[in-house]
Amino acid sequence: MAAEAEVMDELRRLRARVPQLTGALAASVDGLVLVQDTPGVEPETVAALTATALSVAVRMADATGQGDFRELLVRGVYGYVATYAAGRTAVLTLLAQDRVNVGRLHLEGRRAGLRIGELVDAAAETEQAPAPARPAATPTLNPNPNPTAAPAPMPTRTRTPRAPRTPTTTPNARTTTEG
Repeated sequence: MAAEAEVMDELRRLRARVPQLTGALAASVDGLVLVQDTPGVEPETVAALTATALSVAVRMADATGQGDFRELLVRGVYGYVATYAAGRTAVLTLLAQDRVNVGRLHLEGRRAGLRIGELVDAAAETEQAPAPARPAATPTLNPNPNPTAAPAPMPTRTRTPRAPRTPTTTPNARTTTEG
């Protein structure tokens, strides 16, 4: 990947802005590590689990009519694992201590996800640039009939309409505490 150094710089800046981060990695939606800064954690395992969780999160968002996947947060006894969409083909996964400000984690994670997505998508487009023309008699192994076509976007789901909400209380209900 051509943008590897830039993505790593973004991860370092992110860790500087959120000191409670204990790790960060960018991975493909297929679970392959693109760039990682995860001391003490096996990045290939985290990337593979991220892809699995992403698949479930995408399906859940679709089934509940919430639209395209944006982020996923898991809270454990010792901290958080947050995953953010990063362009069409990547995700950003952050590991944070339990004392992290979750609002700040989301703010910075979303920003970094956008930036990393831009970098990864631009690198993918550069790599997809047309190759020099070959003579017609040369066989090709590329089954794609249009090699100059843009890469396919991340799979998207159709939006399932939500049922209208019904009020659970009377709209003008008041409570009083007279003693």
